[in-house]
Amino acid sequence: MRQNSTTYELADVGTRFFALVIDSIILGIVTGIVTSIFGNAGGILSFIVGCAYTWYFLTRQNGQTPGKSLLKIRVVKKDGSPIRDADAILRYVGYFINSFVIGLGWIWALFDSDRQGWHDKIASTYVVKV
Repeated sequence: MRQNSTTYELADVGTRFFALVIDSIILGIVTGIVTSIFGNAGGILSFIVGCAYTWYFLTRQNGQTPGKSLLKIRVVKKDGSPIRDADAILRYVGYFINSFVIGLGWIWALFDSDRQGWHDKIASTYVVKV
């Protein structure tokens, strides 16, 4: 992938998966606490927490969640520019779409020439090596 005179190397799917696992563990702990405190309302609050987590890290921390930072990858727009607020939210909603269709949106990245899952396609993003 190229932007102007800068070339980006796409992150491999395995690295992306482990970054997602790390972020899922962090979010799982936080949302478990939220759910235990707020009961039934915890589900909605957990979605909001996850959305805020994704938005904050991808838009305010150079496209890197803690998992992505640890594994030295980041999310960028197709042209290599930083993602915007709406892109981060679309990506997060895309996670649910990926999972809703029996995980097909996640598996898609294994066969896609640009290594994009459906959430990447929806938000017009790539995950690249730092």
